[in-house]
Amino acid sequence: MPDQTEQPTDSANNADWAQAGRPPRIAIVGAGMSGIAACVKLEKAGYSDVTLFEKADRVGGTWRENTYPGLSCDIPSRWYCFSFALKAQWSHRYSYGPEIQAYMESVAQTFGVTQKTRFNTAVTDLQYLNGQWQLTTERNEVMTFDIIISATGILHKPAYPAIDGLDTFAGHSFHSARWDHSVDIRDKRVGVIGTGSTACQIVGAITPQVKKMLVFQRTPQWMMALPQIEYSKRWNAMMERFPSLQKLSYHYYMQLMATTFAAGTVGNKTVQRLIHWACRKHLRESVADDALRERLTPNYQAACKRLIFCSDFYPAISSDNAALITERIENIESTGVRTTDGTLHELDVLVLATGFDPGAFILPTRVRGENGVDLETRWAGAPRAHRAVALPDFPNFWMLEGPTGPVGNISLITITEYQVDYVISMLNKMKAEGLSAIKVKSTACENYNASMRQGIKNTIWFTGGCDSWYFDASGLPNLYPFKPTRYLKDMRHPDYSEYELIR
Repeated sequence: MPDQTEQPTDSANNADWAQAGRPPRIAIVGAGMSGIAACVKLEKAGYSDVTLFEKADRVGGTWRENTYPGLSCDIPSRWYCFSFALKAQWSHRYSYGPEIQAYMESVAQTFGVTQKTRFNTAVTDLQYLNGQWQLTTERNEVMTFDIIISATGILHKPAYPAIDGLDTFAGHSFHSARWDHSVDIRDKRVGVIGTGSTACQIVGAITPQVKKMLVFQRTPQWMMALPQIEYSKRWNAMMERFPSLQKLSYHYYMQLMATTFAAGTVGNKTVQRLIHWACRKHLRESVADDALRERLTPNYQAACKRLIFCSDFYPAISSDNAALITERIENIESTGVRTTDGTLHELDVLVLATGFDPGAFILPTRVRGENGVDLETRWAGAPRAHRAVALPDFPNFWMLEGPTGPVGNISLITITEYQVDYVISMLNKMKAEGLSAIKVKSTACENYNASMRQGIKNTIWFTGGCDSWYFDASGLPNLYPFKPTRYLKDMRHPDYSEYELIR
């Protein structure tokens, strides 16, 4: 592998790569799912001068970072995979974290992504200068690229709760995304702060092993049973033998989710009612104790927050060794958590299942576009982009899974692949017409996000009566408010009139 710290030759320093007839130098920030997809699809499209920068020592992104007990995906395995690397040998309908991570690493190795990645190399600064992007790493290495693709993901920066005394706890304490596997939780008193998807998976997985499980709930969550099954060897062998079945399964789950659950979140009232009914049914059938069931019942519509698919949380929290704490946390002391009723809940282990910063995206990397425009300042706590991929004043800078990138709660891998194809269309446009840069027009971005602001008011995320991490400083959920098929169609057919084509 060549030394990626070397600067390009004089011809390569020409910012007009398309006019010079040379391949563009492309930097991808992040080697998670999006970075892997971008690298592979760029190579297939003929763009091979690609370098990935990864802060960690392996690919995988969220599946590398999160290793907590019970970790699984709520998208069916046969759809939660790359379209160019369908896998027959999935062990379950909904895969567990270690299997997904192994899949990511296998794909990266098979398609040469690993060889193009600079591991343990965080990008600290990106600046647009003289028609190119100057990239600076944490080692103060400075390199120049024509194209930047941000593939840092949505939820990668852990959010820690602002609770007095958190640093005084004398036992073992860690964030769920930084699980400390050296800690033996067996026969310990374990506290979990949070009741989101991560917390529910953890509680369901470890409650049978611990002496006492205390779950500190601020807001109850709706959840549906996860229809998990283990695939038989015979079934997987058939999938292996007939690849067309893999493709059929992939598209079946894609259409099923897009036309049912995803449609329900963006306005299909019938589907919304069915989701709410199914959640109530799951709670009623899973929790026999009336008082506990009442405390677990939310006062908002199902799917208003991220809907949780989990079958073992309710049985776990109903166990004799488990307790649901609904009093507010006053502070944390050396021996445990004190709630506002004055009770000290003594613990040996404290798990912070408190989620992530949903507005970080590529931040805290400093990104400056034309005339020194600073991205963090521009966003000011309410990040927005054009079609989740482009930003005014940031030429030749593309985002994967950017603001409003989560589309209808469908597979992020599918969304990413469509976005990568969109970026490749832009590169092909530059190459065919000898363009030096492409940047979205401010008016196009403003009009697009105006339609997002109006559309989001018709979704369950806005009308469902809850407060969730989807909301940002704008006071609105930062999500795509229309049917997923509409977004995918727009990605397939770029409207170049929305962009400044700079020669």
